[in-house]
Amino acid sequence: MSSDLEGRVWQHKFKEDPTSFTARYNCNQLVWYAETDDVWAALEEEKRIKSGSRAKKIEMIEEMNPEWKDLAKDWFDD
Repeated sequence: MSSDLEGRVWQHKFKEDPTSFTARYNCNQLVWYAETDDVWAALEEEKRIKSGSRAKKIEMIEEMNPEWKDLAKDWFDD
């Protein structure tokens, strides 16, 4: 969960913390996201997603983004 999706994606893409999981494993593509103004709903959704199986997570991504395109590909200048 993040109140600043663009900023969070930037941190991952540019490996702001070189010791982070995303930097070590080069996880820097945004393939799924959801928006809400309700922080409590966001926290509950995050818990639900994290407790689910990998297969459910893949299904969720493929419903929104079947080609697994980087949804933030053009957000930043290189």
